[in-house]
Amino acid sequence: MTLPQSLSIATLIGMMMLFIWGRFRYDVTAILALLASIALGIVSPKDAFKGFSDDIVIIVGSALVISAAVQRSGVIELALAKLAKRVTRVRSQLVVLTASVGFSSALVKNIGALAMLMPAAFQMAKKNNTSPSVFLMPMATASLLGGLITLVGTSPNIIVSRVREQMTGQPFGMFDYTPVGLGLTVMGLIYLRFAYRLLPRDRRAAPTMGEALDIKGYITEAAIPETSPAVDESVEDFLARHDGEVSITRILRAGMRSAPNEHTHLRAGDVLILGGEPDALERVIARDRLKLEGEDREKADQADDDEVGVIEAVVNVGSPLAGRTAARLALQARFGVNLIAISRQGEHLSRRLANIELRAGDVLVLQGPLEQLPGKLRDLGCLPLAQREMRLGVSKRSWLPIGILGVAMGATAMGFVPVAVAFFAAAGLIMATGVLPVREAYDHVEWPILIMLGALIPVSDLASHHRRIGRHRDLAVRDGIDAATLGAVALILAAAMAVTPFLNNAATVLVMAPIAATFAGDLGYRPEAFLMATAVGAGCDFLTPIGHQCNTLVMGPGGYKFSDYARLGAPLSLLVLLVGTPLIVAVWPMH
Repeated sequence: MTLPQSLSIATLIGMMMLFIWGRFRYDVTAILALLASIALGIVSPKDAFKGFSDDIVIIVGSALVISAAVQRSGVIELALAKLAKRVTRVRSQLVVLTASVGFSSALVKNIGALAMLMPAAFQMAKKNNTSPSVFLMPMATASLLGGLITLVGTSPNIIVSRVREQMTGQPFGMFDYTPVGLGLTVMGLIYLRFAYRLLPRDRRAAPTMGEALDIKGYITEAAIPETSPAVDESVEDFLARHDGEVSITRILRAGMRSAPNEHTHLRAGDVLILGGEPDALERVIARDRLKLEGEDREKADQADDDEVGVIEAVVNVGSPLAGRTAARLALQARFGVNLIAISRQGEHLSRRLANIELRAGDVLVLQGPLEQLPGKLRDLGCLPLAQREMRLGVSKRSWLPIGILGVAMGATAMGFVPVAVAFFAAAGLIMATGVLPVREAYDHVEWPILIMLGALIPVSDLASHHRRIGRHRDLAVRDGIDAATLGAVALILAAAMAVTPFLNNAATVLVMAPIAATFAGDLGYRPEAFLMATAVGAGCDFLTPIGHQCNTLVMGPGGYKFSDYARLGAPLSLLVLLVGTPLIVAVWPMH
């Protein structure tokens, strides 16, 4: 064994121990590993930062931006909402939710798909008077499986594609993962259809700050344009179509205000005073393409590059708003913000927003330039509430991000442009068209992941330095399993599944993929099946809440305990090993 080989193995072992120890965050651990490699002379200074120029960093960052835009558009939520109206049983709702999040994860990064559909799970649980925990962990599991279907579904797939390109000169294509990923996803959905009973039924999340504030009964003002599906619809049908989530407190027509009658037919140009919770109001306004009050003024007196957002705030005692109306105060002209919703405890509001006399304690939804809103709140004597995600009043072009994503995926699938170019262009178009504000786009980029990728790419290449030692070790293993093809692939799949709960899944692939490819070469096999097994194993962490962000995301809202994950995940992990191994071997030739 040469000195460089010994140092390479020691560095990899030390990095793995730091990952498992968890004292440093994964990106810091990657930086330390890179610095150690440079100091030991096994990574040259000129190659130290080549990882940051690698296509994988561009693809992952761009995919996160595209995912955020699709999530923000609400298109998938809308499609699910229409389907959910026909499904009332818990078991059937579970199938709808898990299938929706699973197949959405093939197009949108799995964490984004899960976050996008979690509100639908809460709505269904509320209607059935059941705990959201019945839905949330199965949805997280389905999102992990669905991410295996395409190249951009999850980061490990992109990393494995890069390793294959380095070894064979040919990366994995956008849909090369589909036969294996789709098969495992369908298997997993069938399993979840029955296995959700393994989860305890008494799990419930602790009350959130938003629930503690218990702010309900917002009213907002929206006009019906000619293109709205609400035109010529009766009030009764309008409310029924939206499942009674909102109420119409007043209809303003031709300057006249009237109380709504269930048989009244809505017309283009009518102004509706709508009441309901913020998310319900946002859904109704988006689905019916209603024109929110102040929408035409949102860019008034603002620079072209100002980003418009909304904030929820309470009117403080002594505020200049108290005792005055928004119209009298000339709120938009003087302060540059629009009042788009009001909530007042214990009172049913029905007047136009501009004519409601505000009081201390009123909760307002204000719209204006994001950079200026904190200062505006101080001027208005308002206190921002605990941060809660609100999209009410945020304009969006629903289908544009879906179209951009479709063009990008089609261009890569047909080989017109490389994946990195297609997705970088798609992310740029999404920001340039305003579908996703630039600030929000950068907020959705997981910079620690990109730093970790850039730092670990040169470190992961160290695996090639211990190929000779690996050959002796592999021969011993080969003798133990009698060189069985299924056993060799299963060994890599099981190893990746065992390691990924303790490491970030991207780190697992960066470390294991070169070793798996070397293992395949020493056994005389092509590397594709072993690389695919690495990607599947790294993407299938069902056993802990800390191995993958999807599992972490549902732990609090579902009220789960650490041990609950193994209840549902251990049998599924075994199924992935038993079904995934022959599926990989059947799809990818070994010779």
